[in-house]
Amino acid sequence: MAKKLTKKQIEHLQQRLLRERDRALRSLGQFDEMARSSADHQQDSDMYSYSDHMADLGTDAMEREKMLLFASKEGRYLYRVEDALRRLYKDPDHFGLCHNCGNLIDFERLDALPHARYCLDCKLKEEADAA
Repeated sequence: MAKKLTKKQIEHLQQRLLRERDRALRSLGQFDEMARSSADHQQDSDMYSYSDHMADLGTDAMEREKMLLFASKEGRYLYRVEDALRRLYKDPDHFGLCHNCGNLIDFERLDALPHARYCLDCKLKEEADAA
């Protein structure tokens, strides 16, 4: 049987996950505000009889697309963080064990990436197999 994380390490990781969740939620809130601001700007522009230059419209469309991609990435990250919190709360004794080999994930890896599901060896093997 693999070793377990100490209670102090679990508490540390819980706090890291909670901070990461708060940061991701703030980022998504900022994306939401920027999207609303962009929509308001578009409505204001529609009310006037002039149209924006095509290059400006292209830039605006590119910026919206970029914002949506970042928001999507942040949403996926938030999902992984919340999944890690669920695993931690549901079964704290097994949190930090690799989902592939069952060995303990190094605390340093978990501290850097608190939602990690795999030890470094299994993750590297998975990435090598995918390449």
